[in-house]
Amino acid sequence: MGSIGTEDLQRTEKPTFPGEANTLEYAKSLDSKDHLRLFRQQFTIPSKSNIKATKAVKQEQSDDPCIYFCGNSLGLQPRAVPEFIQTQLDTWSTIGVHGHFRQLEDSPLSQWQLLAEHAAARCAPIVGAATSEVAIMGTLTMNLHLLMASFYLPTATKNKIILDWKAFPSDHFAIESQIRGHGYNPDDAMTMVGPEEGEYEVSAESILKVIDEHASTAALILLPGIQYYTGQLFDIKTITTYAQSKGLTVGWDLAHAAGNVPLQLHDWNVDFAAWCTYKYMNAGPGSIAGLYVHKRHGTVDYSQDAQKPVFRHRLSGWYGGDQAGRMNMDNHFRPSPGASGYQVSNPSVIDLASLCGALSVFNQTSMSSLRLKSVSITAYLEFLLLSNTNASTRAFRIITPSNHEARGTQLSVLLKPGRLETLMEMLDEAGIVVDKRKPNVIRVAPVPLYNTYEEVWRFVQIFKKALERCE
Repeated sequence: MGSIGTEDLQRTEKPTFPGEANTLEYAKSLDSKDHLRLFRQQFTIPSKSNIKATKAVKQEQSDDPCIYFCGNSLGLQPRAVPEFIQTQLDTWSTIGVHGHFRQLEDSPLSQWQLLAEHAAARCAPIVGAATSEVAIMGTLTMNLHLLMASFYLPTATKNKIILDWKAFPSDHFAIESQIRGHGYNPDDAMTMVGPEEGEYEVSAESILKVIDEHASTAALILLPGIQYYTGQLFDIKTITTYAQSKGLTVGWDLAHAAGNVPLQLHDWNVDFAAWCTYKYMNAGPGSIAGLYVHKRHGTVDYSQDAQKPVFRHRLSGWYGGDQAGRMNMDNHFRPSPGASGYQVSNPSVIDLASLCGALSVFNQTSMSSLRLKSVSITAYLEFLLLSNTNASTRAFRIITPSNHEARGTQLSVLLKPGRLETLMEMLDEAGIVVDKRKPNVIRVAPVPLYNTYEEVWRFVQIFKKALERCE
């Protein structure tokens, strides 16, 4: 599977729609031409009755599926995932510990000792990296901590971390604790980049201005590729290049970007990045995460002393050791070259099996193909929301950038006060799932692999009826 560069992303034009586009027939016509429409069959779509279940139930075959626009929080289950997990359980039950090193015929899974590398190779094109620059391990916040242990190297004069104004709380907590752990005060060492008063979009220019203002005192900039609350896609290439030119190390939290938008981490010279796999990669709740380390930071040099390799400092663990000597148990750490040398512990094979199952579906297409539909279906959602409304009277505001090059598949909708609960009740009754962020925001993410234009149209009808009820 390949990924695409910025120039290709820019050639994916935002479509316009005719007046008759606001009909069910038109939405169905878009579905009939959807180049990804067959992928929906590879996912288990909860039924409207099951999505409301309050006790454990089995998934039912239903001609009345729910409308699920919450893949930016948790992706739906690919049908391959339980098959891969069952294969792992069968391997464990039949050959036990031999599963670590024995490759079984007719198994979709590698031997356990190679499974993390297998998954990394399939994730690498999704984020635009060499296979050696990706490791599959841990969870997102844990990986951010491990990466900051290696890349946040503050001094008395350069100890600030530049971060997002509305960083996901876990990122904020991680950064705050890293600063405290080095003996500095977060009140002084955390520098926020944010929008103008009353706005939500953060311009690249304003970020570069903050970098200029704090370059002499900042050690690291750590931003989200896509801002979780607003859905804004940051200009990763421009920000990375500029920050590095000012002497800063640059890291990215790609939780909402990986599998959502095309990335080229290696070509953009990003120092490090981390992401989860349970959103757009559909590997399951709390599934194993991924990280990226540019190859220049993964070098292991034996030229000075064959027994004492020179490598970038990291919090080391057994699983980061070179595979050739990992089982020697001699307590001499010789890291694997590349991102795999940043691994710490034996990864969960159950988690890896789930991820590999999800990637077996994801890797049947490409980021360019996903992006093509993403731009189109999100533009259709935006068109329907805004149709027959005007800015002065509508009871909501889309706070995600209208520019398709500055967003992924998510639209964040800010409601006027007092409307959120009524809307959510009506959506729930209709079997429509979106994400709410109190007090007044819903996040709607039509995912290219399994959502349809008809679903978008049906959602907007309920959305507007709910707002009419609140008047």
